Amino acid sequence: MVTVTRGYRVFQAVNAVVLATVVLVTLFPFVNIVARSFSGEQEIRSGQVTFWPKGFNLTTYERVMSDALFWTNYRNTVVYTVVATVIALFLTTCYAYVLSKRNLRLRGLLVGIAVFTMFFNGGLIPNYVLISALGLRNTLWAIVLPNAISVFNLLVMKAFFESLPTELEEAAAVDGCGTYGTLLRIVLPLSKAVLATMLLFYAVAFWNSWFAGFLYMDRQELFPVTVYLRNLIAGATSGTDNTASSEAALQIAASIQAVTIVLTMLPIMLVYPFIQRFFVSGVMLGAVKG
Repeated sequence: MVTVTRGYRVFQAVNAVVLATVVLVTLFPFVNIVARSFSGEQEIRSGQVTFWPKGFNLTTYERVMSDALFWTNYRNTVVYTVVATVIALFLTTCYAYVLSKRNLRLRGLLVGIAVFTMFFNGGLIPNYVLISALGLRNTLWAIVLPNAISVFNLLVMKAFFESLPTELEEAAAVDGCGTYGTLLRIVLPLSKAVLATMLLFYAVAFWNSWFAGFLYMDRQELFPVTVYLRNLIAGATSGTDNTASSEAALQIAASIQAVTIVLTMLPIMLVYPFIQRFFVSGVMLGAVKG
């Protein structure tokens, strides 16, 4: 029977207090943003809003969600995110699996090429000229292809593949599995944790991305929702003094940033709980028996 000492109980209490404080500090900005998005213009400007909405108001939500262009851009963002994430995950997995093979010829060169791109790139204007020359402007591929592989994610996945026991692949080879069979039947089923992590990283990055759409798209109906909301913020904040003197316009100008944050982070927050369970799963438990 394990005896719980007084010192251990003190440690548990202190640990609980510290963790609870960290959670509260982390949650406060999110709670405050949600409260501001439902609050009135005067209460927001006077700084009265903390945890609960004051002067409950849905004007900004109604203005944003009643616009057909908002839903068109929202659909664009979903399509861009899904397609880009699938392509990025496929390419990153293939590249990382190749680089994880220590007997691969020119392995160091391939790793060096990938790492080089982390620190050096052609710059904004050459990238714009390249995308234009390839005829990718105003297409899905202008957003997807330039960011198809994140070198940081590539190196993380490479390190994970290297940590897998080589005995598994050797046993698969003895059973007649080729390279693709080993990857699909052995490696990927054991890599759910890192795949889920990369899926979340890529999805969040593409979902929140706005500059590529702003730079490479000319037509409003092709914008991602982040560009739509960015333009709405710019219009609300720049036109308040001159043209936006109505009460509704003042309300939109006061709460548009909070509403924007809520609308953009909500889908990711809804998806995260379904992916989070893979982060802590013991994917290698019992895979190799000595």
